[in-house]
Amino acid sequence: MDRSAERPTTSGLAEPNSDEAKIRAAAIDYIRGVLDADPARMERCLHPDLAKRAYLPGVDGKPQLSHISAQTLILAAKTWTADPARRADVVLLDRYEGAASVRTTFDHWIDYMHVVNVGGEWKIINVLWELTPEAWASQTDKQRSSQPSWPHGHS
Repeated sequence: MDRSAERPTTSGLAEPNSDEAKIRAAAIDYIRGVLDADPARMERCLHPDLAKRAYLPGVDGKPQLSHISAQTLILAAKTWTADPARRADVVLLDRYEGAASVRTTFDHWIDYMHVVNVGGEWKIINVLWELTPEAWASQTDKQRSSQPSWPHGHS
């Protein structure tokens, strides 16, 4: 993986104060918050109403909805073990006005983020994440299923 998580811009593609640079900086704060176990960076980049969700393997091998709030992520960052050798990539997928989509790729999972402009600051408001096939296999011997674990008829 490249080392783009170490710097807010690459190859001069975005001016330091541009929206693109600020969006990338929010994603990098998130990455560094995870990899450096830094709750201050995590708090700086997250909107207070953030929802981070994923389907993760349940005991039966079928995905179950996992939901994590901004406050939970910030508090959890205090308990993580920093690993500066780990890296992650950031790709700005799209931006329109005050909304952007970003993909971050870690070694064990991928995040798809929605980032919103709040008073000139870009904050991560939604994260949908998925385990890599290797990470999934390490948690269950069941094949990945796209079928949700909730009862039929749930909407």
